[in-house]
Amino acid sequence: MGNRSKRLLVIGLDCATPQFVFGPERFELPNLARLMSEGCWGPMQTCHPPITVPAWAVMMSSKDPGTLGVYGFRNRADYSYNGMTTANAAAIKEPRLWDILSQHGKKSVVLAVPQTYPVKPVNGWLVGGFLTPDTKTAYTYPKSLKTELEREVGEYIIDVKDFRTEDRHGLLKRIYALMENRFAQAEYLIRTRPWDFFMMVEMGVDRLHHAFWRFTDPSHPLFEPDNEFRAVIRDYYQAVDRRIGNLLQHVDEDTAILVVSDHGARAMHGGVCLNEWLMRQGYLVLQETLEGRKRIEDCSIDWSRTRAWGSGGYYGRIFFNVEGREPNGVVPAASYEAFRSKMIEEIEGMKGPDGSLLGNKVYRPQELYANVRGIAPDLFVYFGNLAWRSVGSVGFSDVFTFENDTGPDDADHDFHGIFILRDASARTGKVYPVVNILDIAPTLLDILGVPIPSDMQGRVLQ
Repeated sequence: MGNRSKRLLVIGLDCATPQFVFGPERFELPNLARLMSEGCWGPMQTCHPPITVPAWAVMMSSKDPGTLGVYGFRNRADYSYNGMTTANAAAIKEPRLWDILSQHGKKSVVLAVPQTYPVKPVNGWLVGGFLTPDTKTAYTYPKSLKTELEREVGEYIIDVKDFRTEDRHGLLKRIYALMENRFAQAEYLIRTRPWDFFMMVEMGVDRLHHAFWRFTDPSHPLFEPDNEFRAVIRDYYQAVDRRIGNLLQHVDEDTAILVVSDHGARAMHGGVCLNEWLMRQGYLVLQETLEGRKRIEDCSIDWSRTRAWGSGGYYGRIFFNVEGREPNGVVPAASYEAFRSKMIEEIEGMKGPDGSLLGNKVYRPQELYANVRGIAPDLFVYFGNLAWRSVGSVGFSDVFTFENDTGPDDADHDFHGIFILRDASARTGKVYPVVNILDIAPTLLDILGVPIPSDMQGRVLQ
């Protein structure tokens, strides 16, 4: 524990990655560099899975995804075959930092943090995150804040529209528009509200990585030297750094400042057609003859002969069709663990297009989490340890593909985000080998002198 700070500002940069901020490929980012020189910093180990939902909720609650019962954007609501729900704010039952601070009379401003829509009351002001459906909804708390922001700043840009497109020039304009809008909202709120805790999240970095990674990273299989977008990621990071500098002009030296991301990014080398593989292994059987590609959700599945099916994304999720659990389960409950172990062995033994081991990592949820609440996948799969994404659609000519079934995408997520903290404590000058995402919330409560709930899974950074 160190000296307390009266106020705390958290600037979230979704997907900001260590190599560009303080790694060997770091860009010239004077405002972040100043915070690093005045504080402490290091890579931040994120949660499993390394993805926006649920990572920000994990960070702000110090509860792992199993305890939250949220394992990605889409989660099984029940053991039916099509009962999937989107994990918005209603899915988060555990208190997050601003909830705890509200109980202690602290005022918060929460701007565009993922999984904050539908909005809930807070002792302060809240603007819903990127899962807000549109600006016609009541996306602020209190409701009157929406009218004020639209009058003073302009229409709220929720997210980058159509960020998986070949029109890179148009997309880049929309990514910049989102960033400028987000910081304009932040600067207005930071000036006009009496706050103890202020948190904003900028999503443009994530959208930028997915659209432009292959133009920057020489290790990407599609990289071409001297392409017209070679400096796009550098230029954007520097533009964000300038906006951070502008925001910092509105706080004094007694304000603690955290700049943090929920996960990092890396080059995507291709996709593994998870359900195509399950079909070829005899685990998944369709009732139809495919003509072209099709989402697995739109297929007619023969559940009487299907033992497993999967869901795509930056990681793979495999669900078993278990007797007595699913409506038409066929995997005997007594053989469940043996079947799971067999599938882990087969997936980890998968060879890539060149005939060498792909390097897949497969996990049981019970190995990852202190608790497993809700309905977790039976297996988590990181193809190529996140060098390859999971493709859920079927009808491909091969298990491996270099086309994305959801549109152009150059980057997969990575396990390490960024952590830069400037506060009045003995941590100043420390470079951490790694910081755990679960340690963020208790550390921030300690900075503000607020008691740390005993059920938080992290600890205060020493």
